[in-house]
Amino acid sequence: MPVAAHEYRSAAERPFVYRQASFARVVDEDKRGRIISVVAKKQRVIVEGAHMIKKHMRKSQNHPQGAIVEREGTIHISNVMKAEKFDARAAKHGVVAPAAET
Repeated sequence: MPVAAHEYRSAAERPFVYRQASFARVVDEDKRGRIISVVAKKQRVIVEGAHMIKKHMRKSQNHPQGAIVEREGTIHISNVMKAEKFDARAAKHGVVAPAAET
């Protein structure tokens, strides 16, 4: 069960929260993209272009025949890293990092 914010002794004990619109790298999939949204209660983030899932839509006025829509799924925050931090670590070890996306 998560701990309430006022129960932490210091700022160092609080879990790291990603900000929207910052760039992140997904560790498992070797992809990077902009963080679209953060689901703090479930400790998950939605990263643009990563973890694409297919959502089956039922018939409606928007989709009269029904449709299969591809959209981003959520990723746990432990599997996401800030892109700047990853690039700095890669440069330290002499690995050529891919060009940053804008």
